[in-house]
Amino acid sequence: MPAKPKFEPLKAHEISDGRVQFRKVSVPPHRYTPLKKAWMEIYTPIYEQMKIDVRMNLKARKVELKTRPDTPDVSNLQKCADFVHAFMLGFDVIDAIALLRMDELYVDSFEIKDVKTLRGEHLSRAIGRLSGKGGKTKFAIENSTRTRIVIADTKIHILGSFANIKVARDSLCSLILGSPAGKVYSKLRAVTARLAERF
Repeated sequence: MPAKPKFEPLKAHEISDGRVQFRKVSVPPHRYTPLKKAWMEIYTPIYEQMKIDVRMNLKARKVELKTRPDTPDVSNLQKCADFVHAFMLGFDVIDAIALLRMDELYVDSFEIKDVKTLRGEHLSRAIGRLSGKGGKTKFAIENSTRTRIVIADTKIHILGSFANIKVARDSLCSLILGSPAGKVYSKLRAVTARLAERF
């Protein structure tokens, strides 16, 4: 019986019949300056570790990514696009870079009006409850659920694993609906203790 043939794993450009794959990520106006400042921190891991070509298209105001012949894995392109997109949403490079390193991370976004329709003063107070004095409520939720939260006006973005995002989102929704921070903290303690037992 002849020996089984052994084939080398296909490279990224061979899987797509040698076609180059592209991704484009729009740059909102308010993230233009932060992108300029952090460009090298974003460029280096994408180009050197993930082996993806990246450039800033100034005319279209988009970050363009494409695969190279030596890109080890096609999924790297989508990971890099997610990384750049997370930065555009307002996450720090240090936090967003985790999307390149780990597979089980997601970004979840929702608006305050998805939870409850609030206007004027009520909306301002809800945003105030979410971040707390000096941002301490937001930090408490981030640290206990191992997530990162960005509150951009009425939009909320959460970066983390699926289970952790759910816990963080539940806490934020309770705050929007009017629960006092103390009540949310005690609920968080119980839930995170359960999460810690599970893993």
